[in-house]
Amino acid sequence: MIIKIILGIVFTAFLSGCAQTAFLGPIYSFASTGSVYHAGLSYGSDKAITTLTGKSPGENIKDLIVIKKEDSEFNKLVKRQIKKTREQLNLTK
Repeated sequence: MIIKIILGIVFTAFLSGCAQTAFLGPIYSFASTGSVYHAGLSYGSDKAITTLTGKSPGENIKDLIVIKKEDSEFNKLVKRQIKKTREQLNLTK
């Protein structure tokens, strides 16, 4: 149990700047669950999204959060609240 916690801290510390790499998600999945199938599914879904959209999953999420002129008032409200929450949690760059 202690080893998993230490490995999690080490992975987080050393790989925090590599969040958009293709292998970080599957490596984390394999390390936390020990399931090769889960890691393969994580890698495959990342590759499928990148192939279909031409953007990484992180880039797609950033595009969803941006407020657009044609958004409804409800969508604008939700996106403003997401942005506000991210700022309070220091998740914005």
